[in-house]
Amino acid sequence: MDDELAGRVAIVTGVASGIGAASASLLEQAGAHVIVADLNAAAAGTAGRFVRHDVASEDSWKALLADVLAREGRLDIMVNNAGISGGAGTVETTTVENWQRVQSVDSEGVFLGCKYAIEGMKKTGPGKAASQGSIVNIASVAGLIGTGGPIAYTAAKGAVRLLSKSVALYCAEKKYGIRCNSVHPGGVDTAIFNPLWQMVGREQGKAVIGAHHPIGRMAESEELGHVVLWLASDRSSFVTGAEIVADGALTSGLMRRALRGPS
Repeated sequence: MDDELAGRVAIVTGVASGIGAASASLLEQAGAHVIVADLNAAAAGTAGRFVRHDVASEDSWKALLADVLAREGRLDIMVNNAGISGGAGTVETTTVENWQRVQSVDSEGVFLGCKYAIEGMKKTGPGKAASQGSIVNIASVAGLIGTGGPIAYTAAKGAVRLLSKSVALYCAEKKYGIRCNSVHPGGVDTAIFNPLWQMVGREQGKAVIGAHHPIGRMAESEELGHVVLWLASDRSSFVTGAEIVADGALTSGLMRRALRGPS
């Protein structure tokens, strides 16, 4: 819907490619003023105003919020999308250093994003075009069902799931008018799969991963971007504390595939 987010200001992290880039573009098309925040200067080519930002640094979050409030004057939407995979390490092979690095970005970075989103939204309050604030945290189906590896990524995404619920409940009880939800994609054709594409080729890799999804394919970034757009808008005004699973029935079909056995 054109201009449904007119007058609103959004921050999207991790926007050099994938879900972040798609979300920023769709939010901007819907009329929002978008700040794209990333360490990667390649993000400067996406929609919105680019700000170099490290989600793992609290000082960087403070500076980002101050910059947005000074230049845009308000904050209505926060999309905590930035994340890293950290490799395929298991509980036996993952180093403490890798564990801490993944947690600092994928878990602590989302915590900081929620913390400073609430601060900014409370300071500016709902405007004429914005009935409430919306925080959207990008998690993963790995945070719902677990995996043997990558353990650091799985644990971090599981933390995002319950962090989002905690933030939603806290804001609701405080009557802040701020919603918070998590999005749990299945396989999405993003840069996180580049190491696999380099080994087996993109099309073959997509076919293999897509075959694990009952729908028969991987998702495209824009499909998840539309989920983010819906959660950012007033069309989802009664949705908070929810985990939106967009996985092509991947998690729905786990028991069936287990009972059926190997094909």
